[in-house]
Amino acid sequence: MGSIKQTYLKRVAEKLLKDYPEHFSTDFSVNKKKVQELTDITSKGIRNKIAGSITRFMNRKSKKKDKD
Repeated sequence: MGSIKQTYLKRVAEKLLKDYPEHFSTDFSVNKKKVQELTDITSKGIRNKIAGSITRFMNRKSKKKDKD
């Protein structure tokens, strides 16, 4: 059985951020709960990977704003 590729996870994370940008923050726990609410993903591991991708993106975004 094959593993799920990172591109799938990143694509889902980008779509969630595009559709619901106000729901996510730099806190992993909050993002994890929001991913569970906004999607039908039942796997805890996949949910956490998507929430981690969103958290990394939000952290990069906030650090970029701090530099400007």
